[in-house]
Amino acid sequence: LFIVFVAVNSTLLTINAGDYIFYTDWVWTSYTVFSISQTLMLIVGATYYLTFTGVPGTATYYALIMTVYTWIAKAAWFALGYPYDFIVTPVWLPSAMLLDLVYWATKKNKHSLILFGGVLVGMSLPLFNMVNLITVADPLETAFKYPRPTLPPYMTPIEPQVGKFYNSPVALGAGAGAVLGCTFAALGCKLNT
Repeated sequence: LFIVFVAVNSTLLTINAGDYIFYTDWVWTSYTVFSISQTLMLIVGATYYLTFTGVPGTATYYALIMTVYTWIAKAAWFALGYPYDFIVTPVWLPSAMLLDLVYWATKKNKHSLILFGGVLVGMSLPLFNMVNLITVADPLETAFKYPRPTLPPYMTPIEPQVGKFYNSPVALGAGAGAVLGCTFAALGCKLNT
């Protein structure tokens, strides 16, 4: 019951992570920020339960609960007329499987879990999250269909120069996620001591 409770709460914190429809102009920036937020929410809870139970597979179970509750919440929003016209992909599951794999392969070594698991989740989740971005039907059409209030001048977006490596949201998200992932994996382990 406790694992369900915490997974539900982490789902509430990540519920908008990956919702790019209202961030059409800032899509690359918000993609990076949301990828990092999803990475951290997944890894701290999954690592906590993985080390709490000591059973490889718990991280994937945790991610599965997050996925199911996200589907339920976003389906409810869609039924209420929320303009959510793309599939929510289970982006947390493959990353959580990598976390379980590291824990199992290193014979439940917490330090390896923090270092290797943190890096793997941090680097993989932005890649899987790109699937969410690709499945947006047409961001411009959606933006015209659901207009937003006019932004003040200082919030007016600048068209990003995508295509260069240092402007790649996946590379930026993966790099930041790999560093922060280790920190939050350590936090997840520390919660058990």
